[in-house]
This record gives sequence, structure tokens and C-alpha cells, in this order.
Amino acid sequence: MSTRLSRGGRLIDRARPMAFTFNGKPMRGFAGDSLAAALLANGQVLMGRSFKYHRPRGVVGSGAEEPNALVNLGRNARQEPDQRVTTTELFDGLEASSQNHWPSLEFDIGVLNNAVSKMLPAGFYYKTFMAPRAAWKHLFEPVIRQAAGLGTAAKEADPDRYEQTYAYCDVLIAGGGVAGLAAALKAGQEGKRVLVMEMTPHWGGRAPVDGGLIEGQEPQAWIDAQLAALAKLPNVRLMPRTMVAGLHNHGYAICYERVADHTPGDGRPRHRLWRVRAGETVAATGAIERPLAFAGNDVPGVMLASAVRDYIVNWAVSPGDRVVVVTNNDDAYRTALAVLDAGLTVVAVVDARERAGGDLPQAVRARGVRVLEGRGIAGVLGGKAVSHVQVCSQAGEGGVTETLDCDCVAMSGGWSPVVHLFSHLGGKLIWDEAAAMFRPDGSRAPTGADGAVLVTAVGAANGHLTLDAIAAEAGLSATTEAEAPLTPVWVMPAGAKQALRFKAFLDYQNDVKVSDVELAAREGYTSVEHTKRYTTLGMASDQGKLSNINGLAILSDTLGQAIPTTGTTTFRPPYTPISFGAMAGEARGELFQPRRRTPMQDWHEAQGFHWEPVGFWRRPYCYPKAGESHADAVKREISNARTNVGVLDASTLGKILVKGPDAGKFLDMMYTNLMSTLPVGKCRYGLMCNENGFLIDDGVVVRLSEDSWLCHTTSGGADRIHAHMEDWLQCEWWDWKVYTANLTEQYAQVAVVGPKARKVLEKLGGMDLSKEALPFMAWADGTLGGFPVRVYRISFSGELSYEIAVPANMGAAFWEKVVAAGQEFGVMPYGTEALHVMRAEKGFIMIGDETDGTVIPQDLGLGWAISKKKADYLGKRAQERSFMVSKDRWRLVGLETLDGSVLPDGIYAVAPGNNVNGQRNTQGRVTSTYYSPTLKKGIAMGLVINGPERMGEVLEFVGKNVAVKARIVDPCFYDKEGEKSDV
Repeated sequence: MSTRLSRGGRLIDRARPMAFTFNGKPMRGFAGDSLAAALLANGQVLMGRSFKYHRPRGVVGSGAEEPNALVNLGRNARQEPDQRVTTTELFDGLEASSQNHWPSLEFDIGVLNNAVSKMLPAGFYYKTFMAPRAAWKHLFEPVIRQAAGLGTAAKEADPDRYEQTYAYCDVLIAGGGVAGLAAALKAGQEGKRVLVMEMTPHWGGRAPVDGGLIEGQEPQAWIDAQLAALAKLPNVRLMPRTMVAGLHNHGYAICYERVADHTPGDGRPRHRLWRVRAGETVAATGAIERPLAFAGNDVPGVMLASAVRDYIVNWAVSPGDRVVVVTNNDDAYRTALAVLDAGLTVVAVVDARERAGGDLPQAVRARGVRVLEGRGIAGVLGGKAVSHVQVCSQAGEGGVTETLDCDCVAMSGGWSPVVHLFSHLGGKLIWDEAAAMFRPDGSRAPTGADGAVLVTAVGAANGHLTLDAIAAEAGLSATTEAEAPLTPVWVMPAGAKQALRFKAFLDYQNDVKVSDVELAAREGYTSVEHTKRYTTLGMASDQGKLSNINGLAILSDTLGQAIPTTGTTTFRPPYTPISFGAMAGEARGELFQPRRRTPMQDWHEAQGFHWEPVGFWRRPYCYPKAGESHADAVKREISNARTNVGVLDASTLGKILVKGPDAGKFLDMMYTNLMSTLPVGKCRYGLMCNENGFLIDDGVVVRLSEDSWLCHTTSGGADRIHAHMEDWLQCEWWDWKVYTANLTEQYAQVAVVGPKARKVLEKLGGMDLSKEALPFMAWADGTLGGFPVRVYRISFSGELSYEIAVPANMGAAFWEKVVAAGQEFGVMPYGTEALHVMRAEKGFIMIGDETDGTVIPQDLGLGWAISKKKADYLGKRAQERSFMVSKDRWRLVGLETLDGSVLPDGIYAVAPGNNVNGQRNTQGRVTSTYYSPTLKKGIAMGLVINGPERMGEVLEFVGKNVAVKARIVDPCFYDKEGEKSDV
């Protein structure tokens, strides 16, 4: 039985007891305990149930590799499932409960699955639940959904807060063991900016537990000296409780800091997600001990040998009074010595090697412990705890030679370097036959675009598994016991019969056994990736940290091929799970999709504006006066802009800076027309298509300088178009020298529109805005009313128009000055609806109205905006497909009802006959429709089959309880020659 030892425990503070509960049962631990240590100290060996067979499960490891001991933490809003007890720090008042059982942990009816486990082998779900067909919906699916998952998620809103932040460094050190600290000090002393991240609360890795001497010092003394030296360096930051979760291209790392898991309710953010750009990453992530595959290796009380000594040395916890050590290497003998030093009994060391004669085995023998050479375990007896171990010859088939009385089994099958970070960026591994492990191949490390190495593995992560080898790599000296070579053992005993292989577990959480991998191989799943998915090996929440190497070795043996030939599965980030809270950060509630405000928003609200949503913005729809309807307000605003002067808040328009030697070439590919030939100081209307040829955005492009352009986008499209640009730059044209930046919120933009617009701006004074000085589709920098401005001579209304950009912090003041200057000229603000009506009167398209993801520029009569001088642009080839050039495409036309009424929005024009579904055939639809106060009638734009060739034809539009006739006309209803805007 596990218990607390009366002495020892380097990480606990016995002066600070802490109370907690497990399944409602009060228990006590100490500050510094992990939850796993505290549970074992209270005699709680059984901690959970496996997923498929609901077999009893206890703790196996002592760190992130733990697959079994997952619990629900907290309750109500703070309930969090699937938390590893091995990485959870104990705090006063902690509440934990076991999961995946019913009605209780001790008595779980789900264990009936174990009784029929031979009927539920790997892949059984692919072969069952086929018939009868109706049973899937009413029987199989409900049962499977009920059984899915392990813990229970909270149903209330998470009361904790989370943060995200950014950091930049020359060197990112992942791991705070001996190798990581040595690398950090070296880089820090060279003056480099260094971040050192250690996922646990403690520094030094395994060295303080495993012993030895570093530079003549005890490991803990050396670690303390390193930390003190690093703390004095202002360019080094030490970050405990922080995991480097994943590495990505260009030195980009995602890191996860557990800020306040151990101090809930102290006001700090619970978790923090770090986005780090590092010049180089040093993976000092250590190694993980492998379990051994023998019958009953999942019984609670069977643990990794390193974990057993961790609990004894770090937390003064005895996992058992009588321990059997089973191993194929010398390192496990350190566990035997730790057990003996704690005053406990080592019943025997079962060593699979024919001879165990190194320093460590001899030291164990000298303490009076039997070492059984050439032996293996035929089986572990016990249900919810270990009671006996059956010993057999490792070379045999499992015949029992003796039975040992014990309550804990410490197993060691060798060590596997943690190569995840090295592999995230495509670093290649090499199989080390002598050490039976995959380790990083330094000659094929991940590199950046310049060929520089992005990730370097050091220490145990690089295959150096002994303290002296780790120190030597770092240029230090260290002494430790010499270790004899291990003998690879993938199943125990080597000739185990099927009955034993059926009880030898590889993936503890998902109940994947040796027999399952062998079955997958027999059924043709020869790829390790296919075997993984067929058996679910390595697909549990531990992502195969303990199971993958053993599993692929057994697959290789079954296929009769070498392990390197089989290869490994893909290592994907994150290294361990990251909370959804950290991934969301502050993006929750009102901040999930922040409502964007223009600098003039307060002024609009003071005028009692009626708003409409445009992307994440809330733009003024109109400015109704007292007693005025919205429709009347829109009419007034239009009429005033056409006869006097109106002002529009155009700050929401997207503004994307494109800059660099290849910027012109890039924009020529982005837009259908040529932008590289646009003269500095000029503007050009442009269309942007996706690779399928469909129109996705439009706007005015401005040439700022020889290598800089400013691209205006639709209000709702700025983020999307910026991402579209970056997608092509980063994935397809990564070698083009182009920089983009979304400047949308850096500038306020005011449109001054109408016949008297120039007079208003001239009253402000500061620059010449005459037609000669600033012609149509030109721009100029200058000063208006004392404000630094950039003035664009563009028009979306058909009237004389200036769009003036000012720094965002000056936007409100400039707006108010324009309004004040325009009072004598009858200035009025107008909203988006007036804007839409005026653009429709001019026949200008609106993205999202005239486009729907199936429309190409040619459909809209915009062939004039497609360059015939350049060889390619995004969508060009797609637009040349037969369907795109068909004469029967729906194309843009204007529509006027015969009675002057307004067509319903989206209404379809019917055609003779019915389709195969019995519905009326259609030949067009309305895309935009308004009442025009300028023309005193309803106007509309629409897409009609072969529309431009059918001018004057009358169509019938039919909707719900309405039928309207309209004539096809030119889509430009107002000032077709453009004389009013070019004055």
C-alpha cells in the first residue's frame, strides 16, 4: 500500500499542510506535493478507469507522460476534466474526482466490457454496427455517444481570465534541466536575449533525483549556482511552469504558462499563451522512460521505475512496501537503491538481460537484493492493486518459474528522447540501435530560409542519457555510475503466447494491447500511421508518449522489418494539451468580436443616428430628425448631397499598405488590371478575384511612391483581404520581397460630397483643390484647416467628391471642423443607405450585393477593368473556362418597374416552364433595389441571363404574394457621362 514516508521529500514543506478531497473523501497533503503524490500518500492507488474496457488504472508516471490518472478538477463553473494528477500542483481546498465510471470508481459497471474484451479488439467498430440499419440511429449511436469522452465539462461560463502575449528573443530554451541551464548561461553570457522555459515548477530535471556530481558539486548545488548566475543577467528571463508547446516556421513558438493553477482566485490570469519569435530554439526537453509490455502491466501499482524514485525522493511517498523492479537496463537499479534508502523492501530485480554486471547492479546486490538475470514477467496478479508477480524466463513462452509477493512493480524498458519540438519543423530522426531509441539527426536539423538551424537538441533530448554525457556535450565535467548497454525488450517474455499478448498493454488510456497491433499488421495496416488510426495507438490525451515506440517496434517485428523502415508517427503540437481559455485569451464576451468604433462615433451618437452592422463596425444608416422616418431621412440626405454638400464617415474602408521591390508585380497578380504602371500621385479602381475567378473585392488603389501602394477595400473586407494577400505571399510567392500592413484603423477618412464640396474645403484653407491642381482620380498630401491630410479625388456618389484621410486621433476634430465650415453651404451628414442609393443611381456595384461568390467581373460589365496587357492574374485561367464564357451567364443590367414602384430585394424573374423539381424556371434576380429621390422612381440592378443583349425587354418578377413587371435598362441611371464628378 502506498503511504507517506516519515522523512525526506525534497520538494515538500511539512510545515504547510493542505486539505483536499478526492471523490468527496477528505485527504491531506503538503505544500509542494503534486496531486499524484498526495493521493498516493493517502493510500489512493486506484485513480481512474480505462476508456474502452474500464479496467482499473493507477498512476504510471510522474510527469506529462502520464496516461492513466486523469481527473476532474474543481466543480461548477471551475470544473475541468482530464487533468493529469502528475502535473497538477496541490493547493489548499483542491477538489478532484475520478472519471469514466458508473456508478463509482470502486464499482464500475462498464468493466463488463473487459469481460467481453475478446469481442472488442482493435478496429471492431469498423466491422460492427452495420445492421440492422435502423439500429444505428435508435440503438448504436445513442450508446456510443453516451460512452464517448472521459470527464465532464463545465456547463457554466468560465470565471477565470486568460491572457496572450508576445515575446522576442535570440535563443529560446525549452527545458530547465542540466542541459537547458547550461545552454542558457552560455547564451546569456554571450549577450543574447534568452528565454528559458521549464514546464514544471522546479529546475534541474532528473539530476537532483538521480544523483552524481557536476563540476564537483552535488546536482542541486550546481543548479542553484546556475540559477543565481542567470538571475543576474538582465538579458535572461527564467520562466517556470511554462511549456514550449509547439514550434512553427520562421522561429515562431507557441508557449503555455500555467500562471495561477496552483493559486486559484488570487487575481492573476490562470493561464497565459505566449507567441514567441526566436532566432534559435534549444530543445532541452529530456527523455521519457518506456514501460515494458507484459501481461498485467496496467494493474494499479505497476509504475515506471523513474516515477517510483521520483515519488520517494521528491515527495517522500512510498508507492509500495515491497517493490519488484523489472528492467532491461542499468538505470532502473537507481530505483532499487532509492527504495532501499527509504527503508523499504526490494523483493527482487528482474533483469531481462542475460548478464547484469555493471556498477549499479553490483551496488544493489551488495545491499542483499536478488537480481534475477535473463528473466521476465509472465503476469501481474491483482485487480485494483498489485498482489504478486509471476516470473518466467525472458527467452521462453511465459512458463512461471516463481511467484513474488509484492505491492508495487517498477518497470523500465529504456528511454526515449523527447524529440517532439525538433520534429515539429521537419527535423529528421535517426534510429540508435545500441540505445534502442530514435534521436535527432543533427545533420538534418530544421533550418530557416537562410539555411540557419532553427532547432538544436541537447542533453537527453539529443540522446545523451547519462549525466556525464550531458555535461560533456555542454563543455562541463560530471561523474556518475557507469551503465552497461541495455537489451531491447519489446514484449515480455520474448516468446509470449497469444493469451499473454492479449493482456500486455501498450496504450493504457485507449486499451491498446500488443495483440491489437499484431492484428492490425495481419489485416494489412502496414503503415505506422494506418496502424495508429486502426488501433487508436497513441491517440489518447498523452499522444503516445509511453506507447508509440513500443507499438512501432512490435509492428516492425510483426512485419519482419527493421524499426527505421517502419518509422514514427507524426509529432504535432501542442506537446501537452492547452486550455481553450488560453487559446481564446481575452477574446470572450464583448472582446470576442470587438465592436469597432470610428473616431467620429461619439458625434454620430450625439446626432441620434440609426446604425447598421457592417462587418465589425456599426455605421450610421441615416440621421433621422425628430418625427422623421428613416426613409424620409435617407431621401433628405441624398437630395442634399446632390444639390448642396454632404459628409460621410468613410473611416471603415479597408486601407492596406503594400510595399517592397516586388509590390507592383504582386498587385498585378492580385488585381485584374495593372497596378504596377499606375503613376505616383494617381488612383485606380481595381477588382480582386480568387483563384476560381470569382470577384471577392473592389476598391481604389493609390500609388504612394515608387515601391508603395495603398489598397482600399470594402469595409467588411479589410481583414479578409489582408489575410488573402498574406496567404499568397507566405504560401506561394514567399520569395517575393513584399510587405503588407493593415492600416485601416490608423486613419479616419471623411468624404465631402456634392456640388459645393470644393467650397467647403477651400474655406478650411491650406491647399489647392482645383480641378487643375487635383484632377479626378488623383491624390495629394497637404494641410486643411491646420490638419495634416491626404486628399483623394475619388467619387462613389457620382458627385464632386473628396475623400480626406487624417490620423485617427485627429479624426473627430477634423470632422467637426468640416461640419462647421460647411454650415453656410448647407452641409449635412449622410449615412450608408444614402451612399448605397447614390452608387446605385450611378450603376456602381457593391460587393455582397451584386456578387455572391459565383459572379465574375465580366458578368458585371467590368471587362474594362481587366488588363489585356498582362499574362496572368489570380482567376484569369478560371475565367477562361467554358462555363465562364458562356453566353447564357447571368449578367448585370438596370431594372425599372413599369409603374415606378420599388422591386422587392432578391426577387426572381420567372421564365417559362418548370425545372425537374416542379419549380418555376428563373432567368434573373434583383441584386440591389431602392427608391431614387433624384429620379423620383424605383430603380434596381439585377443579374439576368444574357441581360445586356436584352435591353428594353420586360420581365416578370414573382415573389411571395407579389408579381411586378420591370424593363431591362442600362444600369447607370444618373449622369452616365460622369460630368458631375469631374469638375
